[in-house]
Amino acid sequence: MSRVPRIATEAQQGYTFSRRAWLLGTAQIGVGALLVTRMGWLAIAENERYSSLSESNRVNNTMIPPRRGWMVDRNGHPIADNRTDFRVDIIPDRVEDLDRTLALLQKLLDLTPEDLLRVRADLKKAAGFQPVQVIDNISWERFAAVQVRQPELPGVAPTRGFARNYPAGAAVAHLTGYVGTATAEQFKATKDPLLVTPGFKLGKDGLEKALEKELRGTPGAKRVEVTARGKLVAELATRPDIPGKTQKLTIDAGLQEYAARRLGTNSGSAVVFDCLTGEMLAMVSMPAYDPNSFSAGISHLEWEMLSANDHVPLMNKVTQGLYPPGSTVKPMNALALLEAGVGPDERIFCSGSLRVGTGVFHCHKRRGHGPLDMRSAIAQSCDIYFYEMVRRLGYDHVAPIARMVGLGQKYDLPLTTQRYGTVPDSAWKRRKYKSDWTVADSLNASIGQGYVLANPMQLAVMAARIASGRSIQPSLLAGHVHRDAAALAVNPDHLRIVREGMWKVVNGGGTGGASRMYVPGVQLAAKTGTAQVRRITMAERRSGVLKNASLPFRLRDHALFICFAPADNPRYAAAVVLEHGGHTVRNLDSPMIGRDIMTWLFDRDRAIKSLAEVEPTWGGDIRTRMAAEADAYRKAANAAESEAGLATETDAPAPTDAPAVEAVTRARNANADETPGDIANTGGVAGTTGSPESTTPER
Repeated sequence: MSRVPRIATEAQQGYTFSRRAWLLGTAQIGVGALLVTRMGWLAIAENERYSSLSESNRVNNTMIPPRRGWMVDRNGHPIADNRTDFRVDIIPDRVEDLDRTLALLQKLLDLTPEDLLRVRADLKKAAGFQPVQVIDNISWERFAAVQVRQPELPGVAPTRGFARNYPAGAAVAHLTGYVGTATAEQFKATKDPLLVTPGFKLGKDGLEKALEKELRGTPGAKRVEVTARGKLVAELATRPDIPGKTQKLTIDAGLQEYAARRLGTNSGSAVVFDCLTGEMLAMVSMPAYDPNSFSAGISHLEWEMLSANDHVPLMNKVTQGLYPPGSTVKPMNALALLEAGVGPDERIFCSGSLRVGTGVFHCHKRRGHGPLDMRSAIAQSCDIYFYEMVRRLGYDHVAPIARMVGLGQKYDLPLTTQRYGTVPDSAWKRRKYKSDWTVADSLNASIGQGYVLANPMQLAVMAARIASGRSIQPSLLAGHVHRDAAALAVNPDHLRIVREGMWKVVNGGGTGGASRMYVPGVQLAAKTGTAQVRRITMAERRSGVLKNASLPFRLRDHALFICFAPADNPRYAAAVVLEHGGHTVRNLDSPMIGRDIMTWLFDRDRAIKSLAEVEPTWGGDIRTRMAAEADAYRKAANAAESEAGLATETDAPAPTDAPAVEAVTRARNANADETPGDIANTGGVAGTTGSPESTTPER
């Protein structure tokens, strides 16, 4: 069926046309409104962004690393400062032709083949955005030559700035730590562009790390006008950086360097305190690394050398080293005995050994000391006296005094590596070993062996508290000194008796005669110590205990020394700990080292003269010995031209976290657990000959 056509009237046609025109007009208005809105958005809201993009086509903005705040000693002398540095880096992501770039840089900077090997090795390992150092500390002429040719060298970043400098080198390494470039992980975590700015370095260890916030400062910005091809047209206004804040330390830089040199070839540490304020005047751990070398970028070969050294130069022995304190705790034990009611004039007869049950505990003097009172027992370091007295008293009466004078304590210091040691008692042993405290445990602890462990800083605090009679708190920052420390909760007369015993150690025919000072009007009070680190069987004891000089380095006893001066009015206190020192070399032994360090505080010329007489016999000063050691290691490794050996060690952890340090720590922890049983089973600690002494052996 056919459909009837529909006839549109004139009115209908007019209506349809009007509706379509209205829809089209509305759409046109909508599009226009969108265009106007977008133009307004771009012109107003996005104005700053597009102005910046436009400006960036004409102007290059480069961050300027902030100058790091200085560290200065108590007298304002620099411990860590900044030197002007012209350097050249490569940013891998921006390099177009690496071979051509390196060839041109070799010509402009007079690079050696070893330099090129190192740069290529570093580029292979670097993240694309991380600057790789080509060379630093170059002359202005060479720096300017690269800067002029920069349009031909995409990815090359010549930087004029400041480099960290440590005037005393290795002498302050474990105090200050060092600075280095940020890792890829640090950048990814923060996305802070400053971390990948050529020339910027942050604290990696020590005070540099602990005080990073205060030392860093605020970066500046450099603006230069360039052509479309990147050619320099003009330098524009530059926003200067804001330097970090200078940090004043309580350290005496002169004493710090002297103590480091006086430790000689030992693996050891020295700590010095002001007895009146608790200010730390020196904190030395040797041997050490050169923080200048680390900050510039240590090579893989040098890292291996430091890691393999059996003297563990990567460890901060002051805070990370834990040692049986040996006889240095006997003055503290005497104080505990006095507080418990033991009379100072009561005598104990020393025959050279003491039988306890089925075991025999020996004195270091094989034939014994005869009858001794407390002062003489301290002076002669008689083991039998303290064995017998502590057996009667019980070590639970000694442990609280040990904690009072600083052992086993944590101190509020800007140091990230503190190990606190152990002050054992019966409750501690039940918690740790699920067993009861024994008489043998008390005897071992009474001579600073067995479970007792302390770090050198704690030993120095112990000496300072006994000397001052106050609960001094260690401080490293001059603005955070804990003055007016409270008096120790002990009888002042008891402290006087202990100090008299320590005076006799040095000046009354005791074991520390080698530490006698020759400064008019100043006498030293001290206590020597030896700590066993190996098992001594009964068979060896019957045939004769091997002397330290006959043993490998790792099996020798530790040599310890605590002291204060002047003995009659104490002002300074110190502790010296020599790992495996064994009392084998007189001028490298702890008493003479302690004597010279304390002498420096009263008569510097005399102390320096004493050092000058012996230092040449050790192979020269610290820098000379380190250079000779590095040269010998390089020759032995036969890696002077090896790409792997020359490559910068970018993945190395902070020295105090190094695998070599962790390995030593694990070994010592294991030894600390085993030694108490060994001592108990074999009848006490080893007898030693100690340092050569005109009267009695050193203990």
